[in-house]
Amino acid sequence: MAMNKQIGIDELKPGMQVERLDRSWLDTPFFRHKMRITSTAQIAQLKACGVRTVVVRTDGEAAEAGKTEPFSEPDIPTDPVLTEEEAPASVPPVVPFDEELPDARQIYHAAKTIVQNAMHDTRLGRAINMEEVNRVISDMTDSVLRNPDALTSLTRLKQFDEYTFFHSVNTSILAMSLGRHREFDRGALHQIGVGTLLHDIGKTKIPSEILNKPGRFEPHEMEIMKQHVLRGVEVLTTTTGLGDVYLRPALEHHERVDGTGYPHRRVRNELSQFGLMAAVVDIYDAITSDRCYHKGRAAHEALQFLYRLGLEGHLDVTLVQQFIHVVGVYPVGSVVELNTGETGVVKEIHHHVPLTPVVLLVKTAGNTFLSNPRELDLVAQIETPHRKITAILDPKQAGIDPIDYLDKKAA
Repeated sequence: MAMNKQIGIDELKPGMQVERLDRSWLDTPFFRHKMRITSTAQIAQLKACGVRTVVVRTDGEAAEAGKTEPFSEPDIPTDPVLTEEEAPASVPPVVPFDEELPDARQIYHAAKTIVQNAMHDTRLGRAINMEEVNRVISDMTDSVLRNPDALTSLTRLKQFDEYTFFHSVNTSILAMSLGRHREFDRGALHQIGVGTLLHDIGKTKIPSEILNKPGRFEPHEMEIMKQHVLRGVEVLTTTTGLGDVYLRPALEHHERVDGTGYPHRRVRNELSQFGLMAAVVDIYDAITSDRCYHKGRAAHEALQFLYRLGLEGHLDVTLVQQFIHVVGVYPVGSVVELNTGETGVVKEIHHHVPLTPVVLLVKTAGNTFLSNPRELDLVAQIETPHRKITAILDPKQAGIDPIDYLDKKAA
């Protein structure tokens, strides 16, 4: 029977089947960590990258090990509308936020590079490197399962000039975080991750003067722009070998539950769970980003807007409510005023008590900037009176760029 065993790097010999390394693939030159060792040079490379232990298979079935079962789309019931008290406590984080953040940062930037590569290849008519895509999505899945908030907190790192790449990565992270909240298994998280990472690949087939046009589209330009959906599905179908379930985010992210979307004006019962989820996270990231034709909205405004779209019948209301649980009532990066008159930036959220996040105090009650911002967990306050959030401020009016305070290394 198949067995895995952990051994020291010095015990590794040619002919052995490696199942796992003790380091992230980002730190090694190897594409995949499941590999047959064919030479002592490979072992030397692993050592040079700092690998100390590996997990190997100990039987003759190693050749079969590389084969993975195809994932099937999860059969997810539509949940009843939940109030905050009834909401399912999502899986508790396994790793603390601050500990996961450095890994999340590396994975985030790797994902952005891989989206750029995929779009570049598609523009030139080359096939997408699916090994690269699957590898980074596996890492994103691991990160989201270790701690759902670290990668999600990085989705505010938006850069105006590279919107399409950042948007693809952010959409994928937000969809996977929503999937984790909905208790998707690993296979389903991987599927929705791949599908949403590539959901806008069809934009490579749209003329750049339309894609980057400042201001509103003329009706005929809008028709061309809408073609990115079917062009994207065509690219994915012809170059990736991905099954139907992976294509749903690309095909359905502009569909709406009331049939007012495009390209096929499908209604709720014709749409997949993946498509319904992709629609919610795609809109959220798009409207919180600065574009040439509009200023990004603050996160809490974007959530109010999504909620309204749900009530008006465009989006699935339950998914919107669950998404609010995922990003928090005061999403990371929100600029907030406290009952003391001080100003803070939300650094981390607590899903079980969404009104009391971790805040970095950046301005005194007298409106002067603190030279050393002070971290305050609103859940664990010793001083009285307890501070609480009384208002969300416009960062520009408050003269604060949240990225200056959050995750400086990533910005």
